[in-house]
Amino acid sequence: MTSALVLNPPQEVAETHPRRFDNITMALHWTTLLLILGMFASAWAYSTSTDNAQANLTLAIHRSLGVTVWTVTLARLFWRRRFASIPALPADMPRIQQLAAKANEYGLYALLLIQPLTGMAQSLTRGRPFPLFGLDVPKLMAKDRDLTAVFHAIHELSAWLLVGLICLHALAALFHRFVLKDDVLQSMTPRRRPAEPNL
Repeated sequence: MTSALVLNPPQEVAETHPRRFDNITMALHWTTLLLILGMFASAWAYSTSTDNAQANLTLAIHRSLGVTVWTVTLARLFWRRRFASIPALPADMPRIQQLAAKANEYGLYALLLIQPLTGMAQSLTRGRPFPLFGLDVPKLMAKDRDLTAVFHAIHELSAWLLVGLICLHALAALFHRFVLKDDVLQSMTPRRRPAEPNL
């Protein structure tokens, strides 16, 4: 997809090769998307909870998904830096679009790292134990309402920024597919196996 093509230029694949990301990169990309959907679904469920048990459960799920997103994002960055096969951008893509693609990608990665950290900071600054992956994290610091409020505000703002960048990312991919009719979108989608011939 447009904003996911330019993080590591030295490893870009020559334009004569098929425009495809490697399978691990694609798997991490779509896994991240599923985790993000789970995070927003659990955040919505928490905000609409009608009892404490439901709220605590959805918040525990939300925290665990956030830590998973953070870990997967680090894995993605490591893989891209060391092993990923990254197709070059289309040769006729204007410079301004290339810069926009870079800005979108860097912004997405930054938010995918910041968002879970600010959420975890909220839990810590509340000054009480909390569940994570089915285990209880003990109280690690005294309660600090002011810090909790700051981290909550950052967490909420970065969530909306993340939604905005994801929407731009998806719209750019669709623009390439249906308007420019190039293969940017296909570069991040798994190949379909050819149909078996009827005997």
